[in-house]
Amino acid sequence: MARGRTIKVRIVQPDAKFKSKVVAKLINMVMLSGKKSTSKDIVYTMMDKLHEDPKESRRIFEEAIKNIMPEFEVRSRRVGGANYQIPMPLKHTRSEALALRWLIDTARAAKGVPMSVKLTNEVKAAFKNEGGAIKKKLDTHKMADANKAFAHFAW
Repeated sequence: MARGRTIKVRIVQPDAKFKSKVVAKLINMVMLSGKKSTSKDIVYTMMDKLHEDPKESRRIFEEAIKNIMPEFEVRSRRVGGANYQIPMPLKHTRSEALALRWLIDTARAAKGVPMSVKLTNEVKAAFKNEGGAIKKKLDTHKMADANKAFAHFAW
């Protein structure tokens, strides 16, 4: 039984150039102040820099996102006056959203170069299982592993 209202899941339409929902989500998440055309320019420039073949660049991008996607996260739960960090398995949609968020956050943290270059570098690093977003995933998995003794509190 869920508390409050159930949330309507918004279906994202695939982007025009790559026919990919993940790319469309990335465009929406990179967007600042409602400037979607600027966001599209950034993402499409990043995709062009990944590989000259659009199909190959899409494959590299989606593989990088798969590498970043976490399987577990810790959720805080209050039991008997104490807060416990309980490891929980993630659904695909939540995992993908976290992966995209971590990718963008680590790219934005780098200074001094255009956003498309920062995103390209981060995607290439994630494709090789390196970089800030992969580190964030590993930290999340370590937290879940360290707190698996409290897994029995997850109802």
